[in-house]
Amino acid sequence: MASRLLRDRGSLPADDELPRWLAPVPTELEDLGYRLVWLVAGINLVGTAFGFWYYRRQFARTPVEMWLFVPDSPLATLFIAGAFGLWAVGRHSETLSALAFIGNIKLGLWTPWVLVIFADEFLSFTPLPLYAFLLCSHLAMVLQAFVLHRITTFRVKAVGIALAWYTVDLTVDYFIPVVGDPHHTTIPISGETPVVAGATAFQLSAWAAVVLTLGALFWALATRIATLDESF
Repeated sequence: MASRLLRDRGSLPADDELPRWLAPVPTELEDLGYRLVWLVAGINLVGTAFGFWYYRRQFARTPVEMWLFVPDSPLATLFIAGAFGLWAVGRHSETLSALAFIGNIKLGLWTPWVLVIFADEFLSFTPLPLYAFLLCSHLAMVLQAFVLHRITTFRVKAVGIALAWYTVDLTVDYFIPVVGDPHHTTIPISGETPVVAGATAFQLSAWAAVVLTLGALFWALATRIATLDESF
């Protein structure tokens, strides 16, 4: 079974030797991930299913027409499962890879951010093992995002489409909900609660989401430039 899951080294995508700050995952670990690509894709699909289950209460109180904007992390893991799966069968989608990259960095860091700054509130109803799982699994999303450079060049059009999607998502999550209340992932504290430096819980959540989206966009475009410019 293990041998069927493990791809031959000769089938792995080339290492484009990016600067370490753009490709922080060791090459050996990247190679292992691609050799076990079906296992990695499967784990992401399981994570997607778990995420939809985790959001079940938020789905219940959200108008059906806005459901697409509720499961942020599950959609990000679905995108990256699709990106890896397409590569595994010899196909490719720049747009799907861009969506996966930005989503996994944004949500992979945003969730630990709120888990840490609202730790007391989360731990008041979340068992410690589940809390630790949520923290570690989301950080792993960031790790896997940084291996996508081996199978994508982050074409500007694809990055633009991904940015458009996450801009709409940010808009309905925090600024203009369109229908009902803002659709961001529920945090276990009133949004109006002051937390630090006069900023409310809602403001800190929104700030992190915007900054992380811009950061992921920067990384994607910087990777594009570095791939094309050997002197980068």
